[in-house]
Amino acid sequence: MGFDYALVHVKYTVPPALLLTLFYRPLFTRLDVYKIFFLVTIAVVSTIPWDSYLIRTGIWSYPSHVIVGPKLFEIPSEEVFFFVIQTYNTSLLYIILSRPTFQPAYLRVERQKSHPLGPCNQQWRWYKRLGQLVLAVSIGWGSHLVVDNGVGTYTGLILIWAVPFLLLLWSLAYQFILGLPLSNTLLPIALPTLYLWVIDTLALKRGTWVISSGTKFGIHLWDGLEIEEALFFLLTNTLIVFGQLAFDNALAILYTFPQLFPRPTVLPSPIALINALCISASRYDEARLIGLQEAVTRLKRKSRSFYLASSTFQGQLRSDLMLLYSFCRVADDLVDNASSAEDAKQWIARLQRFLDIAYGSAEKADKSVKQYVTDSFPQDTRSALLQLPCSRLSRQPLQDLLRGFDMDLAFNRAPPIQTDADLEVYAQRVAGTVAQMCNELIFHIYCTSLSLEDQRRIIQSGNRMGIALQYVNIARDISVDAKIGRVYLPTTWLKAAGKTYRSVLHDPEGTGVEELRTKLLDKAFALYENARDAIDELPAEARGPIRVAVESYMEIGRVLRQKGYAVKAGRATVPRWRRIGVAWKTLNQ
Repeated sequence: MGFDYALVHVKYTVPPALLLTLFYRPLFTRLDVYKIFFLVTIAVVSTIPWDSYLIRTGIWSYPSHVIVGPKLFEIPSEEVFFFVIQTYNTSLLYIILSRPTFQPAYLRVERQKSHPLGPCNQQWRWYKRLGQLVLAVSIGWGSHLVVDNGVGTYTGLILIWAVPFLLLLWSLAYQFILGLPLSNTLLPIALPTLYLWVIDTLALKRGTWVISSGTKFGIHLWDGLEIEEALFFLLTNTLIVFGQLAFDNALAILYTFPQLFPRPTVLPSPIALINALCISASRYDEARLIGLQEAVTRLKRKSRSFYLASSTFQGQLRSDLMLLYSFCRVADDLVDNASSAEDAKQWIARLQRFLDIAYGSAEKADKSVKQYVTDSFPQDTRSALLQLPCSRLSRQPLQDLLRGFDMDLAFNRAPPIQTDADLEVYAQRVAGTVAQMCNELIFHIYCTSLSLEDQRRIIQSGNRMGIALQYVNIARDISVDAKIGRVYLPTTWLKAAGKTYRSVLHDPEGTGVEELRTKLLDKAFALYENARDAIDELPAEARGPIRVAVESYMEIGRVLRQKGYAVKAGRATVPRWRRIGVAWKTLNQ
């Protein structure tokens, strides 16, 4: 009896697990736990028979003086724990590194014939077949080594055990394996592999485990590390990451294509995951993929704060929020970038007609909407309208959003914001509505025990929070808005401060403007304090992400309250490190 192997875990495998867990703890969701537990279960079940065979045939062994004693099918308990801890560490590292990536945007349609949305596209099939060929050859070589029963036996057993699983995972998830950023694929394999190579070197030198000399090539990757052990840890970490990629590929398919999977659950069953992976890529809705890809591009370009916050959301909610933002951004740009007031009014009328059709007869709406959008809107805006999740949103907030655009156009005649009440109406229409729709999506996707009355109360609290965020936005953009001939501060405020609408247009940073900015921020933070407790009543999966979205924006207000804040393009800016710090602090509360 000894503790050498147990000390390997105490010193080298458990500490990374604790550190990774503490780092990711604020973002842990039920889905993350499900993914890790799923992979750990498969790893343990699939490894035990193979490991037991290697020990019983003497290919490797554990001296009695280095293990505590209890065994499972001749496998020391420390080794069984190694299966668990390695899978946990590598899986969690993968989840951390892949969290910022919006993975559904990396799905690709594979066409055998030309299509209105694009030409014939079969290169992915060739990539798939080439990978399958390489892996099949590896299995064949491994089989030869095992049959030969010589110095390559250990390598052969590694290959015929691990590579069939890799072949299966490659066949199911090759799109993600090839298409995702290297931070999602190569990095979570390389980092734990290098780390375990170092641990294995130390263990082999100490004799914690021993490989039979007649079954190995005798080649070392470096002094103390057998090439077979290096191959083993490389393949096992590849298996874990490929497993996570296949899981995420299935989730992306389930949550992206409602015509294929109308009501996916938050925690899909293994059968649902397999069904998703087995769907032919030729059946993917390319129009929806284009909509999501364009939404991601708009989000990155137009709102750094919301883009940061979006990475804390998961699954269908993240997709729907991106599509909602994309619609709001496109609608706003169509009106703001119009060549004249009359042109802007026409865009609002077209958007109004779009809502009339989209929320009209369910039997005719889909075809009518597509035809109308194609005939009435520029090509680069169509996906934002067609992919708006109307079935999960009420019409009223979208209608109010258009009324907010009407108030913007009123600046061409006379300042529409005369009083505090006008300011609140405007903020409610252009921002409160958006926050309200976010809460509607949350309650549509996640189960809750709250009554409909409580859900309505929380949705209205979200509306008030949106007003607070818009007040911050107005306070930040006084100079930027003045350049386009708008002042969103009530004229009654200006008069009380001894200013006029035109004087602020002429000098938006002049004496007294800062006091008005402070007054507006005070109203914003009062609304924020009143509404933020409602976030705690949202479904658990949405609370942290919504807090991050709110706090990331309110941090702009906190910066504006500080003297000497940084200004870029006429706006106060929050450094990236500070935004990340706010998100981390918020999630840990």
